[in-house]
Amino acid sequence: MNHFDFMGLALKEALKARDMDEVPVGAVLVDGDGKILAMEYNRTISSSDPTAHAEILALRSAAKKMANYRLPGTVLYSTIEPCPMCMGAIIHARVALVVFGALDSKWGAAGSLYDFCADTRLNHQTARLAGVRAEECRTLLQDFFRMKRKSVASSGGMT
Repeated sequence: MNHFDFMGLALKEALKARDMDEVPVGAVLVDGDGKILAMEYNRTISSSDPTAHAEILALRSAAKKMANYRLPGTVLYSTIEPCPMCMGAIIHARVALVVFGALDSKWGAAGSLYDFCADTRLNHQTARLAGVRAEECRTLLQDFFRMKRKSVASSGGMT
């Protein structure tokens, strides 16, 4: 599989989140040989957990599977640029590469708002590849929030 294909799996995970009325973000973590270690989607609302981002859940799942909190040589695919919390966890886990689709100008910590990947003050630098299937990832998010705004407007502002 290649970056395009793994991002396709992350998009499928994001659709699971959307179908649960969660922000549609999906993540896939693979080892250096391309073996899938974890596939997850956002569940912050359904789990009442502000840390239940797809990326965090994928890291947790893979770390448990590997019986190690360090995940060197791994690649994390996310449909959106990881936030500061997720990038912090990615760096702590020693993920080698983060690949993401849509940029996030409000929360992105891999080059948009912050650039944790290039911060040499940190004890690990994670490489990044942005824009893989960006249009599909961006459209999924935009459509979700457009639907949410329409729902709020049609209910008179009450949800």
